[in-house]
Amino acid sequence: RCRHYLETTCYTCDSSSFIVQTLRKAHTKEFYMTFDTARADDLNKRLAVVLRDFARTLTTAFPMQGIVDHLVAQIVDVLPVSGAGVTLISHDLGPNYVSASNDAALGFEQLQSEYGDGPCILAYESGESVAVPDLNVDDRFPVFGPAARAKGLGAVFTFPLRRGDGCIGALDLYRETTGSLSLHEMITAETMADVVSACLINAEAREQADAASARYLYDALHDPLTGLPNRTLLIDRLDEANLRAKRSRRYTSVYFVDLDRFKLVNDHHGHHVGDALLIAVARRFENMLRAEDTAARISGDEFVFLCEALVDEAEADLIGKRIEKAFEQPFVVEGLRLSVSASIGMAVAGPGEAVSNDLIVRSDTAMYLIKRHRGGRRHVVGKIDSGLNSLPQNFKQEIGDALEKGELAVAYQPIVRTSDSVISGVEALLRWEHPIRGQVPPLLIVGTAERSKLINLIGEWVLEQSCAALVAWGPDACPVPFTMSVNVSARQLVSGDFFRTVERAVERAGVDPTQLVLEMTENLLIEDSDRALKVLHDLRRLGVRISLDDFGTGYSSLSYLTRLPIDIVKIDQSLVTRVTGGPEAVVVSAVTNVALELGMVVVAEGIENKEQCDEIARIGCDYAQGFYFAEPTAAAEIKEIDWASPLPNGLPAAVVT
Repeated sequence: RCRHYLETTCYTCDSSSFIVQTLRKAHTKEFYMTFDTARADDLNKRLAVVLRDFARTLTTAFPMQGIVDHLVAQIVDVLPVSGAGVTLISHDLGPNYVSASNDAALGFEQLQSEYGDGPCILAYESGESVAVPDLNVDDRFPVFGPAARAKGLGAVFTFPLRRGDGCIGALDLYRETTGSLSLHEMITAETMADVVSACLINAEAREQADAASARYLYDALHDPLTGLPNRTLLIDRLDEANLRAKRSRRYTSVYFVDLDRFKLVNDHHGHHVGDALLIAVARRFENMLRAEDTAARISGDEFVFLCEALVDEAEADLIGKRIEKAFEQPFVVEGLRLSVSASIGMAVAGPGEAVSNDLIVRSDTAMYLIKRHRGGRRHVVGKIDSGLNSLPQNFKQEIGDALEKGELAVAYQPIVRTSDSVISGVEALLRWEHPIRGQVPPLLIVGTAERSKLINLIGEWVLEQSCAALVAWGPDACPVPFTMSVNVSARQLVSGDFFRTVERAVERAGVDPTQLVLEMTENLLIEDSDRALKVLHDLRRLGVRISLDDFGTGYSSLSYLTRLPIDIVKIDQSLVTRVTGGPEAVVVSAVTNVALELGMVVVAEGIENKEQCDEIARIGCDYAQGFYFAEPTAAAEIKEIDWASPLPNGLPAAVVT
């Protein structure tokens, strides 16, 4: 009756496969089963405890190994076995021992994994439970059987760990003595196998979710190309550094690193080489970091260093020099040796000063000043003047307010003929007398404004003021070809309506376009060369002349003189300063000769004494500009100049500002 009852009612049970298998065997051979009601109740109670513990683990972050170890130990307490073990199996990797309740069980698990033979292999491959009540008479495992018997194993009962339609391994129950398990014990064991399988699947899913979450978080905080922290993570570390700095009262420094002429690497060798170069730079940066430092890539070819716990500003300077040294050796990428230079700006927060995004802004501005003023010298590190070392975060807004309030001004520095020192034109220079900080360096204003559309507004205002000044001075003071030179930034040049802005300013003021000279540096032109060249050609057709400013700062190549639509070449003061008694005289002479052969005009900047004036005149420069002749002065004072007299005698000292 018992056999008939089980056969007809247990096919819907989760453990039906084992029961049906057992009953089929009972039909073909002698098979005795005992069904002890009291024992079954005890098993049910113990199983309930295991299931309760398992349910609790579903909401915890226990590691998979710990969960399986705990379950295996509980199985030995619940069932009449001497040991239990779990082995995970895959077609690719084979058996892999996971857990065992004791050393003996561990040995049996390892035997099956080592030999690839045993009941766990059979259970995994068949998907059915395997019962070996007497290992001495079971011949299904010719390798595992003798080895296990030699170690004292009498019986083994194995249950597949199922996942969907497949298996992930097996649960082995070991007995030192021979003998069968009762039907209810077998059902309980199979339920425990299902619990182990569920634990493993749940833990695996949780680990995968945790790994995916960690990967997502990592990707959100790191640059995908170099693996360095990105701007988001850098700002977080700035906040943490600020808290540490308040406690330690130490110095903190930030370095803004911009690779010089990186666009040319992409243009000449392809973006894959450019990417490889950025990765190589990042690896070199990582190798020079201290444990407490952060190197981040915030965009394109721009990197930022955050260095904490510095003793003083001198230590910050030493770190800056270490960053310089990172560029001393060429980078070998994609079979190419690339010599790379960089402009590096530095900002330092002393004890008690806030460590915030303002340090990045200040170091970025310092880098910009370096690139504009001394660009091309390799690995130059620069700082903002100490008087401006505490620029507010709303500095850009202050510049915009200054423009609206009329606080900005334009000063004009004369340009003279070298043949007779008579004034032939002026250069318009932006000025801002801040009500609190005093005179703000023009490059700092431009560097900040150029990072937004504010530079277009300021540039248009300077252009209109300059054209209006030409009209105010009148044709007697400014006869053609008297020129007005106005500096133009890269952002202005490639903005969509720059040509129209210039055309409108000239028309409104009624100025002859040939009197207007637009000055720009060639390193700015290469940022968007196709667009820039088109705008330059349009301007020349209008009659405006183009001046290549700061020539000789290190970026310069004589090939630019043939490739760009240039009318005037201005030799940078870094060469002019050493033109007497130095090799710079040869460079100035070569540039002058080439420019003159190409029909261009040559202007020497930064003349500070008579010796320099005489030397550049001897070399053949057409015009000169510098403090030796006159400092920048207000528009209202320009008429005080005796236009027919040579400078510096032509400009009264009282009006020099």
